[in-house]
Amino acid sequence: MAKLTLDLHSIYNKGDLIDRELDSIVQEAMAKRIATVEIIPGKGGGQLKKRVLRFLDQKHIRALYHRVEKDEQNFGRIFVHFRF
Repeated sequence: MAKLTLDLHSIYNKGDLIDRELDSIVQEAMAKRIATVEIIPGKGGGQLKKRVLRFLDQKHIRALYHRVEKDEQNFGRIFVHFRF
């Protein structure tokens, strides 16, 4: 099962770049019909994770994927599942 991964550690404080990278990985998953995207905002204070979840909750983005899963074992990881 193919999976894409986006690690946001290196751009945690660059707001516009974060949104572009998130949009890019979602579009790539759609284009390549990849079922799962792993997004790693890191543990930290949780602000980056909240930003990622807000991005994913936008109506036009939410229409593209099936569900979001917050990893119970690792607080700093989010899985976005697509259905094709």
